[in-house]
Amino acid sequence: MPSGFLTIGELSARSGMAPSALRFYESQGLITSVRTSGNQRRYQRATLRRIGFIRSAQRVGLSLEEIAEALSTLPQNRTPTKADWTRLSRDWRPRLDAQIERLERLRAKLDGCIGCGCLSLKTCALNNADDEAAARGPGAVFLEPGA
Repeated sequence: MPSGFLTIGELSARSGMAPSALRFYESQGLITSVRTSGNQRRYQRATLRRIGFIRSAQRVGLSLEEIAEALSTLPQNRTPTKADWTRLSRDWRPRLDAQIERLERLRAKLDGCIGCGCLSLKTCALNNADDEAAARGPGAVFLEPGA
């Protein structure tokens, strides 16, 4: 095994992720390992960057499916370059902008609710009396863009 590879324990310690999470990420194709002759996992050091990327993407609300799709566009045979990461970031910008807009709408609605002092579901802008918003689709429709 060439030097520069990390055991699962070392990768866990360096990334702050439990070994079970690393095995799950591997089973989902988010990270890869090579096996020793004793069938132990070894990870390239560049895997630390991928894990950092996965964790950051999850923190902003991206699904593992979205993350896996993005990571599948990165090269497997080399460490991704700045150009690779820039392209991926550019592709995600509309998705992230929509997420930011939803969060800002939520914050504005909550500020209004907390600050309005109505303390009544009868006058609450987010109340869905008699499920009237059901025709608009599933989820928090009052917080969606255009609501």
